[in-house]
Amino acid sequence: MPEELIAEEMQVMYRSKLCTFTDHTASGVPYQRDGYKRTDIKPMRRGQTDLYETILALDGGGACQWRLSNVTFGVIYKDPASFGDGIYYGAGGGVVVMFDGNNPGRAGMYKKVEGDLVLRRDYYPWVNERFIGGHKQSVNLTGEGPIYEKYQALQASRIYFEPILHSRFMTRSIEPKEKREGNQTIFYYPDGSSSTEIQDKPDFRKLQVIRLAAEAQE
Repeated sequence: MPEELIAEEMQVMYRSKLCTFTDHTASGVPYQRDGYKRTDIKPMRRGQTDLYETILALDGGGACQWRLSNVTFGVIYKDPASFGDGIYYGAGGGVVVMFDGNNPGRAGMYKKVEGDLVLRRDYYPWVNERFIGGHKQSVNLTGEGPIYEKYQALQASRIYFEPILHSRFMTRSIEPKEKREGNQTIFYYPDGSSSTEIQDKPDFRKLQVIRLAAEAQE
């Protein structure tokens, strides 16, 4: 855990094929769904180290025979206001791991992995300023993947996640002040360059190139 970040509460989902409930399709046809229940768990720091951990039961037991279905976890900025008055934390730095065939509902594709899952991810600070709907500024963690990376790890017994934060290489972006054809968000990179981006988020590869070039000169 980098010093500037903290661990989000883990959203842990269990499912049961015994304790079902009735749901309905879009056309109103009833059908049975697996029961589910969620519990939120705060990862605990291991002594005085920078490691945090949580131990989860694959078998939740009970009359419903609950089984671990998926876990959502990640990191966020400890003090968003350190980037400026009124700045709040936005998004990024999240991971979803599925232990069965049920999709947890968050949008996006997922990757299948065999055995344990080991993730080491580079993140950069990204401060975004918006005006439409009210002036707001947020600080985000931007990386190579989406806001929440999704994985299916059916045989995993250990999940290791290491966020690597490159604090010195911050991107700022300014959204349009009014909706008009041609208006786009402008991204200002740590090397002084600026551009618009197709994905409406900082270009991860560009940030990697900027950082590696700067580190090579040090």
